[in-house]
Amino acid sequence: MDSNVNRKHKDSVFSTLFSDPEILRELYSAIEGVDVPRDAIVKINTLSDVLFMGQLNDVSFTINDQLVVLIEHQSTINNNVPVRLLMYIAHVYEKILERDKLYQKKQIIIPTPEFFILYNGIEPYPDHAVLKLSTAFKSVNNLKLYQDSLPLELIVHVYNINQGRNSEILKKCKTLENYSIFIEKIREYGKDLPLEKSVGAAVKYCIENNILKSFLRNHGSEVINMLNDDITVDELVAIRSKEAWEDGREEERKYFLELLDQGLSADEIRRQLSCTHTANS
Repeated sequence: MDSNVNRKHKDSVFSTLFSDPEILRELYSAIEGVDVPRDAIVKINTLSDVLFMGQLNDVSFTINDQLVVLIEHQSTINNNVPVRLLMYIAHVYEKILERDKLYQKKQIIIPTPEFFILYNGIEPYPDHAVLKLSTAFKSVNNLKLYQDSLPLELIVHVYNINQGRNSEILKKCKTLENYSIFIEKIREYGKDLPLEKSVGAAVKYCIENNILKSFLRNHGSEVINMLNDDITVDELVAIRSKEAWEDGREEERKYFLELLDQGLSADEIRRQLSCTHTANS
C-alpha cells in the first residue's frame, strides 16, 4: 500500500504550540493589525482526523463563526500551497457546516476564509509575499474570446517570521516571537552540533531565558521528535540539495528531491540516502 496514505502524521511543534484559542486570538490580531475582542469566540477546527496528500493542515480556526482562518507554517516555500489550501478549506467547510442545509432553497451564510503562511526558512525571502491559486491554472486563451474574471481564486499571504523580519508582528504576538527565537537558537547550535543535540541545547537555553518555558517543560521530550520532521526535511532541501548542486552531484540532487516528492518522512529519506551511499561506496 501507498506509504503516503498509511503513514500517521505527527503533530508539529508549530501546530502544538498554536493549539490554544487565546494564542490564536493574539496571533491573528498581530498578523492583521487588529484587536480581536476578548469576547470573540475562537474555535479550533484543525484537520486532526483527515489524512490528505500525506499530511494535515497546520492550524485552522473560526472567529465568531464569521471568519475561518487557515495558517500554514513552512521553512521552504512551496508554490503549490494555494492548491493544497483549496482542498483543505473544502474539508474544513465540510467539518463546520451542516450538510443538510446545502440542499435547502434559502442561501446559507458561511464564514469568510483567510489564508496565511508563516515562513521561517534559511533561504532569503521578503517580509511579505502573495501566492495565488490562479497562477496554477492552465491558459484557456485559445478557447475563450475574452476573460472577464476568474471563476475561482484563492489568495495566500506569506509572512517571514525569522528574527529581524516583520518585527511589528512578532512584537504583538509574544508566542510567535519566542517560537522564532527558539528556531533561530536551534540553527545557531546546529552549526556545531547534530540536530538532536542542537535542539536539546536550544530547549535548555530557552527554558533558562524564559522563552516558551512552560511549553518546552511540558513537551520537552516530544519536541526533538517533532523537529526531526519539522526542520530536517525542509532544511535538507535547502542545504543538502544545494550542496549537491554546488558540488556537481546532479543525480544525487534529483534523487533526493524525488524522495521528498514522494512524501517520505525525514527518517525515511535519511534511510534511503544512507542505503544509496552504502551501495555506491
